[in-house]
Parts: sequence; structure tokens; C-alpha cells
Amino acid sequence: MVAVTTFNLRTLKLRSGEQFGDAKEIQLEPLELGGQRYLPAPETVPAQLTITRASTGTVFELGFHVRLHGPCFRCLDDAVLDLPISAREYQATSPEDDEMRTPYLEDDRLDLSAWARDALALELPDKILCRADCAGLCAVCGKNLTLEPHQHEEDEPDPRWSALAELKDRL
Repeated sequence: MVAVTTFNLRTLKLRSGEQFGDAKEIQLEPLELGGQRYLPAPETVPAQLTITRASTGTVFELGFHVRLHGPCFRCLDDAVLDLPISAREYQATSPEDDEMRTPYLEDDRLDLSAWARDALALELPDKILCRADCAGLCAVCGKNLTLEPHQHEEDEPDPRWSALAELKDRL
């Protein structure tokens, strides 16, 4: 069971133009990406929550730093990412459509864990690598090409295909 960090907005009495800031501890859950599991370390991170009341709604800001551990996309060795996260959400006072409503607010409770998870997912690079110049694994023997750069000799073609090879050479 995953602990969820929420913030009760009923405890705030902000008027237009006022701002509230608070340090919160947010519980992060592991991420599943490309069939691999990436673990935040530590699971609970300190975060800064800022809530600003505007005349038309409320602006929520969340900032934290996370360290993520998991396998490299290329060689499967341990990869570590240090990511600064800065997220912003808006909730209109009278939202007319879903674009003016944050999905993390329900019954005056702001779901900080879900918001932090989604903000983290948006900050991830396309490929999580152990190092920028990771060469990956050899497709033939499976050895790590960063540690043991090598090439394999090309195999002799199957003699049953020789007639097609001759035809290709003539064209």
C-alpha cells in the first residue's frame, strides 16, 4: 500500500492576492517506464508548496529535487538521475471546462503525491542512460560495448542464397 500525501485547502483562508507557502514531505512511489522499475531515493522528499489566490482562481506551485535509480536503457547497468522538479497548476474559481481545472484537486484536497509523480514523469529524458556515451550491449554476444568495445566477423552467407547474391551483383 502506497502512502499518499495530500494537503487540505479548507485550512487556508486566502483572499485575492494573498499567498501561502509551506514545506511539505511528499511520498513518491516507484515509476514503471518501458517495462522497467525506477525507484526514488529517498521515497519521501522535501518539497516547497506555494498557493496563490488570484481574482479568477488559485495557482498551485510545487518544487522539489528527486534522485531516481533504475536500469540504463542501453546496457541495463544502474543509472541515476538527479532531477529538479518545478510544477504549476491552476484551478479557476468557476471552471467552465476541464482546462481550467486541475486534476489533482478533489473535495478541497490537493493530491501532492499524484501531482509530484506526474511532474517527475514529464521531466524524464527520452532515454535514461548510465552515462551519456553508453554504447549499450552487443547484439551478437551481449557484452557491454562500453566496457569491452569489439566487432564480430561477418558470418559466411548461407550457400543456398548464392543464386540471389549473383543476381544482385548483376543488377
